[in-house]
Amino acid sequence: MRISPLVFVVLTFQFPGFVMGGDRKAELTCWPQFRGPDGQGAGWHGLALPTVFSATQHVRWKTALPAGHSSPCVWGGDIFVTGFDKGSQKLETICLERKSGKVLWRRTAPSTKIEHSHQIGSPASSTPACDGQQVYVYFGSYGLLCYDMNGQAKWQRPLDSIPTAFGSGTSPVVADGLELLNSGEGRDQFVLLALDRRTGKTVWKKNRPRGMATGLWSTPLVRHVASRDEVIVPGGLQVSAYGVRDGALRWQVPGLPAVSMSTPALGEGLLFVTLTNPIGDPEQNVVKLPSFDELLKKYDKNHDGKLSADEIPADMTLFTRGRVDKIGDFGEVRQLVGYFDKNKDKALDRAEWQGMLAMMTMSLANLHIAVAAIRLDEKPSPHPQVVWQVSKSVPEVPSPLYYQGRLYLITERGILTCRDANTGKEVYSKRLGGRGACYSSPVVGDNKIYIATEGGVVVVLKPGDRFQRLAQNDIGERLMATPALVDDTIYLRTERHMYAFGE
Repeated sequence: MRISPLVFVVLTFQFPGFVMGGDRKAELTCWPQFRGPDGQGAGWHGLALPTVFSATQHVRWKTALPAGHSSPCVWGGDIFVTGFDKGSQKLETICLERKSGKVLWRRTAPSTKIEHSHQIGSPASSTPACDGQQVYVYFGSYGLLCYDMNGQAKWQRPLDSIPTAFGSGTSPVVADGLELLNSGEGRDQFVLLALDRRTGKTVWKKNRPRGMATGLWSTPLVRHVASRDEVIVPGGLQVSAYGVRDGALRWQVPGLPAVSMSTPALGEGLLFVTLTNPIGDPEQNVVKLPSFDELLKKYDKNHDGKLSADEIPADMTLFTRGRVDKIGDFGEVRQLVGYFDKNKDKALDRAEWQGMLAMMTMSLANLHIAVAAIRLDEKPSPHPQVVWQVSKSVPEVPSPLYYQGRLYLITERGILTCRDANTGKEVYSKRLGGRGACYSSPVVGDNKIYIATEGGVVVVLKPGDRFQRLAQNDIGERLMATPALVDDTIYLRTERHMYAFGE
């Protein structure tokens, strides 16, 4: 039986463009979208942020929230975030007072059915965006919602949820009077959607190839080029840029890995993207299965020289995410017996086992991962060149961080790699420390890099050519969201609270 390269997956399943009017204070009080100003994960210059903090140290305030993975969106005196109450199946947009953490207003999304999400995911994963006049919120379970700063509904735009086992993760951004969203239509294609921010009506939309991607995770990046803006969206075997105002295709780089879960970074005239596939890093995530003789010796209970489905351990999988709790491991071997049992005796003999391994090898040959740097000149070129590309220590979920000529990359397994931005040469690669996996994206401010781990630890690093850990701050709660750095405060959304940390 011939099986496609996707068989193992199938079986298991910015704020650019705003004008600050020269008001320096106003600049410091904005973190207006996912990954902050221009979506780059870097706070404004002049921040004064704490290095050491914890659940009991340097806490300015702490406010209880419903569960969620969305990051804080900050504008002036307000913080916007989303949450999901599993018991009531309620999705909410919540506005907090930045000074005190007091809840100013909360609004429930009119969703009737909650989208399916991964076991470690959340239906409230998308980060709100704000332009100082309105707040834009996306829930994969409903679509787009727009409120004014006082929580009054301005418009609603229902959108079909994407059929996927993982849930949505993309966040809205705003540019040139438009709200931009990496959306989708059914199972077959993605759509880059541009709406009038005042009315929610479609201004333009662009259909994009889906490739092997099974969901919507990458938040669009808006790049300012001379007098025009372009919106960049990776994924679907390519990276593409479209004119913000008209949706016209500006440039495209094909031939890249299929799946994008992160937002690109800009620096040195380069665009940095991290791209993956449905299984991630083959070297890390593909399980090294025992030989057939080893399997027989350990599991052949009736000594017939074959392996029936019930003799194969239930937790033996083809792919792993390396978590102690085994969440994310998939491709249960016992469920594949029927696909490779050619003689239909309800067991795998040596030849059938070898056939399964050969098919797996063939399938993996088409799956790639990459950190790629693409040269973007001021003068537009329809086919920008990939300057360098590497396939070692490629993050799937965390976005890359560019800072002072270096690119910082943190993998889900907690390996931090620093690369020279111009050449891609590895400067260092170290285990971050902390506790648990890393899904939050790194951010930088006050010449310090902050990286949160799922186990509730925020590691603070000094940028540079050496790995220098300044602090390892234990918050004691699950951390999935990316921190927001504003003025002299770190706003950190944990699984159940919003914290404000400051000296």
